[in-house]
Amino acid sequence: MIRRIATVALAAAALLAAGPATAANKDIERLAVQIATLQGQVAEIQRASEESRAELRRLTELIAEQNALLKKSVADRRQQDETVAASLKDLGERVAEVAEALDAIKAQATPLLTPLPAADAATGTPASGPAAPGGVPASSPASAAPAGPVPAPRELYSQAYADFARGNYDLAVQGFGEYIRNYPGTDFTDNAQYWIGECLYGKKMYAEAIEAWNTLFKDHPASDKLPDARVKKGMALERLGRKSQALVEYRYVVDRYPNSQAARIARERLTP
Repeated sequence: MIRRIATVALAAAALLAAGPATAANKDIERLAVQIATLQGQVAEIQRASEESRAELRRLTELIAEQNALLKKSVADRRQQDETVAASLKDLGERVAEVAEALDAIKAQATPLLTPLPAADAATGTPASGPAAPGGVPASSPASAAPAGPVPAPRELYSQAYADFARGNYDLAVQGFGEYIRNYPGTDFTDNAQYWIGECLYGKKMYAEAIEAWNTLFKDHPASDKLPDARVKKGMALERLGRKSQALVEYRYVVDRYPNSQAARIARERLTP
């Protein structure tokens, strides 16, 4: 009897224990399902995040490429503008030089167009003999008189430039000097000073040419001849064996007038 009661008690205890265990297993199953669901959601979020980061990287690279292309386009346009500006400036300088040469030719042709003196009606001979240069009769006492009025500025400048073009440097220096003395405030005064330096350089008087260009720098600091004068000064310094000083002049031109023809020459002189 006692053994039967014990057996029943054990069976009852087993049944009581099985009930909570079953409930716990169900809770665990529910938690496992929830965890699996959350893990899936986390994985989905991670995948979406990776895709977003990849897209962000793609967009960033695309923007970087577009910025690079834009910068290159701007740089190319700036280079083109600088090239066009330099070309226009060079063209303007060449036109000015051609105009100067043309004026010089006109000045040379003027005496040829001067009419001869009228012949004496009775004898058929010239009234006052053949004319000497300048329109003064060769046989007239006035031929020994002092020079007449100073020529007009354009005529004086053109004559001096024509002498320079022919290699008559002494006459050209004299003419340009006379122009500067008589017409110190014109648009060509600085040009005349520059060409004096060129004449002296042509005569291989390099130190004197440097002094002429230094006078240009001092008296005409806004002249458009400064870049050319700086380069030629550097070349004169090289002729005198003062290479380091010449390099200073070339670097000054490149830094101060980077788009000029003189700067291109200076860069070539700087390149070994």
